[in-house]
Amino acid sequence: METPGSQSSLHRANLERVVRAVRLAGSLTQAEIARTTGLSAATVSNIVRELKESGTVEVTPTSSGGRRARSVSLSGDAGIVVGVDFGHTHLRVAVGNLAHQVLAEESEPLDVDASSTQGFDRAEQLVNRLIEATGVDRAKIAGIGLGVPGPIDVESGTLGSTAILPGWTGTRPAEELRGRLGVPVHVDNDANLGALGEMVWGSGRGVRDLAYIKVASGVGAGLVISGKIYRGPGGTAGEIGHITLDESGPVCRCGNRGCLETFTAARYVLPLLQPSHGTDLTMEGVVRLARGGDPGCRRVIADVGRHIGSGVANLCNLLNPSRVVLGGDLAEAGELVLGPIRESVGRYAIPSAARQLSVLPGALGGRAEVLGALALALSEMGDSTLLDGTAGGTLAAISPAFT
Repeated sequence: METPGSQSSLHRANLERVVRAVRLAGSLTQAEIARTTGLSAATVSNIVRELKESGTVEVTPTSSGGRRARSVSLSGDAGIVVGVDFGHTHLRVAVGNLAHQVLAEESEPLDVDASSTQGFDRAEQLVNRLIEATGVDRAKIAGIGLGVPGPIDVESGTLGSTAILPGWTGTRPAEELRGRLGVPVHVDNDANLGALGEMVWGSGRGVRDLAYIKVASGVGAGLVISGKIYRGPGGTAGEIGHITLDESGPVCRCGNRGCLETFTAARYVLPLLQPSHGTDLTMEGVVRLARGGDPGCRRVIADVGRHIGSGVANLCNLLNPSRVVLGGDLAEAGELVLGPIRESVGRYAIPSAARQLSVLPGALGGRAEVLGALALALSEMGDSTLLDGTAGGTLAAISPAFT
């Protein structure tokens, strides 16, 4: 038995610190591990050697700053995680290993009017198909990250009101999927997962304070503060779409008037172009036409950018993030939308906050949320059980830690 404060308990704590640092980053050099954990280079070297001998990590030659180095990552066969992303019109699933490598990924259309039961049936089938395609033992599933387009109550896990999947309000998505697949499931809204995805794999790498703005059927923000997603006590932080821009403006689905969403979301923007472009136009189509020089689509996108910039300016004044990442179809418009966003930020934000802010398009496109779901599953894993499991050659000890 390990006594608190003993040499063995300190060693165990250091093992867990190293494993956690590598797990969250995907791979790190030994020097980076030392900086991240605060451990000495000699201690890190000894721990990495021990973890390598037990099969917990893999070490490969690399270079850093022009010098030879060793890159440390969790063993590729130590276990897998699954990401599931429900959107307005799609279901996307990805399977990855603990070394942050995506092993399989697939997306298929989803009827917005489908019931939650139908949606989870489809998710169960797609997850099982991808697991089978990878050939990985199901016992090695360490956890599932699940994204839904609506607020999740932190205490009950219940999906709040959502106009995107209206028939799902009041359901408990994590509980439903856990019951079907028999593994731990962790759920969050799509904007938070988009922020996680971009922070781990995309335009938010290396930044500890950022906002991921997703503009699609609705408008939401995933907020990262000091390297962690900020959800608020009720799980509704980041509802930037309901900042009031014009109290005499259009009535929003939330019941208020003139919310940011009523000037930027697809359901409000597309009707502006229907008289000249028809009723089959999508936001993806608007972006494509704008990039091709269509004056009407360019004007609408510029207007949307200026409105988003007003909301971003409010975020700057309140939270002072160092980076804003724009996701969703609108991000494909590039400078056509980013320029107007920056213009509004420069006009309405505190000058010092505006100077420190960079506004970038997301690097992951439509994959941001499902990769964020993988990152969520990875972040919720228990390092203690991972060590115990891999030391014995199996991850059988992981599942109880999630229940």
